[in-house]
Parts: sequence; C-alpha cells; structure tokens
Amino acid sequence: MYDILLIFNSNHTSIQMILADFNALHPKLQFTEKAEKDHTLNYLDISTLRTPTNVKTAIYRKPTFTDTIIHYTSNHPTHHKYAAFRFLFNRLDSYNLQEEEYQHKLNIIHNMLHNNVFPIKPHKLPTHNLTRPTAPRTTKLKWTSITYIGKETSYITSIFRKTELKIAFRTTNTLGNLLSHKNPTPDKFSLSGVYKLTCPNCNKAYVGQTGRHLPRDTRSTRKPSEIIATHPVS
Repeated sequence: MYDILLIFNSNHTSIQMILADFNALHPKLQFTEKAEKDHTLNYLDISTLRTPTNVKTAIYRKPTFTDTIIHYTSNHPTHHKYAAFRFLFNRLDSYNLQEEEYQHKLNIIHNMLHNNVFPIKPHKLPTHNLTRPTAPRTTKLKWTSITYIGKETSYITSIFRKTELKIAFRTTNTLGNLLSHKNPTPDKFSLSGVYKLTCPNCNKAYVGQTGRHLPRDTRSTRKPSEIIATHPVS
C-alpha cells in the first residue's frame, strides 16, 4: 500500500481524471482517493491546513493514539526506553510548525514523560555542528547480543566500548513471548486410550482401553509381574 500526496489545480483537472489515469497503469494497481475536509488533509503523521496565503503543517495523531511506551521503571536498556522520545523530539524539531502547535506537541511529549515516570528536562533545540570526516574503517566490526538483566549488564558491556566488538542488548520480555501459547508435551500416562501390559516371564500381553488416566501403578518402578493379575498359562 502506497500513500501519495497530490496538489493539483482543480481548474485544469479533477481528482477523478487523475485517479482514472493511475488505475489504468496496471490492472493489479488500484488507487483510491481521500480529499481534504475543511481545507485539512492528514497524510501519514502530518496534517496539512490550506489557507488563502499558505499551507500550515501540524503533527497528526490518530484518534486511537495512546501514550503507552516502555515504562521508565521497566527492566530494559536505557537507550531502549528513550528511543521513542528521541524520535518524538526529532520529529518536533524537524517539521516546520507554528509556535502554538510546537508548544502544544511539546506539552503532549511532557505528559507522556510524566505518565511513564520519566524525568522531565527542558528541551533544547539541536545544534547542527559541522562534523569532520572520519577515516574509513579498515577492520570489520563484529556484533553480538547479550540478554539485559539490569545495570550490571551495562557495566560489563562498557568494557568493550573501545574495541571492534559491538554489543546489542536483547530482553526476554518480548511480545513474542507474551503472546505465544506453547502447549507443553503432555505426559503419556496422563492421557486416556489403549494400553498394553506385557508379562516379563512368559511374554504374554494384555491390551486394554480406558477413558481415564492410566493407573498410577503403571507409572511406578514395580515390575509388571507385580501389578498384572495372575493369568492362565496355556
């Protein structure tokens, strides 16, 4: 699925003509249209407002938006916790927002920090300093992953910070582990069905069927001759 933002002059063409041209490109490519409403159109995470003189932009959040992120007290690496906020602040500073819109979105981010027990610090605008070109690396970096168990993991991995070995953290508290339901292999003695008991002396066997669990005697270490009733010898 692709989203395309189109700006066109309605005096020269119409959205129906543009849509017909797009849908004629390939039979398996079919496009739909969503026109602006009240001079406003939401595209990805941007909301555009058309005015008589210019176009204003704002950050768009869906009605189902929640401030659910990794909680500050969660046992996750620190840079994992702050990853969402680094994105939110970077987006806030990258988009050309009006001052009122900027402060409104900044307050939303601060509320998210507060609701998830993050420390709130004054936000500083990024400074775009010129970076010096670095020499090309002659050796290939090696990566490994370590299960994060707490601050101790960060202390241990900091030893390798200036080496050619790069370390990524992983956690066991993942959505895959929380949502997957792995059924353990059932004990064969806890199931009903057909069973067979063989006499160790004469190799005669008794085959039976039960709808209940097998008797506990069959699970013990007793010899079959001790648990099988006396059978006639023929």
